[in-house]
Amino acid sequence: MKGKALFTKVQNKGAGVELELIRTFIEYHLAMTRRVWDSIDQITDEQFVADDAYSRGSIRNLMVHLANTDSNWLAGLKNIPEEQDAPRRKYEDYPDRASVHVFWDATAKEVAAYAETLTETELNKNPVDISNPRWQVLLHMINHGTDHRSTVLQRLHEFAAPTFDQDFIMWIWSKQT
Repeated sequence: MKGKALFTKVQNKGAGVELELIRTFIEYHLAMTRRVWDSIDQITDEQFVADDAYSRGSIRNLMVHLANTDSNWLAGLKNIPEEQDAPRRKYEDYPDRASVHVFWDATAKEVAAYAETLTETELNKNPVDISNPRWQVLLHMINHGTDHRSTVLQRLHEFAAPTFDQDFIMWIWSKQT
């Protein structure tokens, strides 16, 4: 059984397991969002900005929101004062898929780099202006991404674009083959 091997590997590691788990979940979060972008590339520009009454509106708005949210949480995790953090981006500042994708790619690189340099001690400490430890904020970011990717995938399905299961365990299994 594929999943059992991973569980045994993590279970036997001892110290550092939490950090490895967080890094794995961050990798999953970014990989699934990249796959969503692959599907987004199959729709028209009109479909990308088409309004939807649910959640944030268009697929464009949802993808800007995802990058914005990850970017802002990341600034908090790094103890960057709010006045020095980039302001929330407006959906309209990203008129097309390419501009949103560039924003998301830059944010994804920052998130990945942060996860790689994070220490076990930092993971368990609260950032200056956040009342939760970093591991909880990072899990929130991942869960938030899953929520909005699901909405985007539903819209992509409505537009007859390819979609996929974003189950964590299926992603783990795909990495083992």
